[in-house]
Amino acid sequence: MQNLKIPLLGFAAASSTGKTTLLTQLIPLLKAKNLRIGVIKHSHHDFEIDHAGKDSFRLRHAGATPMVLVSKHRRVIIEEFENQIEPTLKEQIAIFNPTETDLILVEGFRDAPVPKIELHRAELNKPFLHLNDSHIIAIASDVELNTNLPQLNLNQPAEIANFIFHHFLKL
Repeated sequence: MQNLKIPLLGFAAASSTGKTTLLTQLIPLLKAKNLRIGVIKHSHHDFEIDHAGKDSFRLRHAGATPMVLVSKHRRVIIEEFENQIEPTLKEQIAIFNPTETDLILVEGFRDAPVPKIELHRAELNKPFLHLNDSHIIAIASDVELNTNLPQLNLNQPAEIANFIFHHFLKL
């Protein structure tokens, strides 16, 4: 995924490590540094963001795809995938406007060839991902590790935000 106009930074970890929790803490810290942050989160499950009885739900179920719901507050684009194959990260990146986004954080798409921070919680006793993934640029853990990669404290989101700002983005 070279020649991207927007920097991508993935977060890779076993389930229940706290990827979403960390991202919800990092986003405000990065926004405080005047960065415009986008997020791509991959789900392995079917999900519904629209609900029965709503006009948008009725229009989508009548066959509209994509279905765009917009107000002065936000826009939602709901697109049905007919072939139901796993989406690629490259396809999702195309949605973002490079003039309006400074950084895209990625949760999921663990095997994508993009820079990533591995999250590690000792109590989960899960194997390390960086041993088999050369795209991992740092590890955020709740314990000291024996590695040559930069180590970040998983419980200190400000430290991780500073690493992203100064070392990853080099701002």
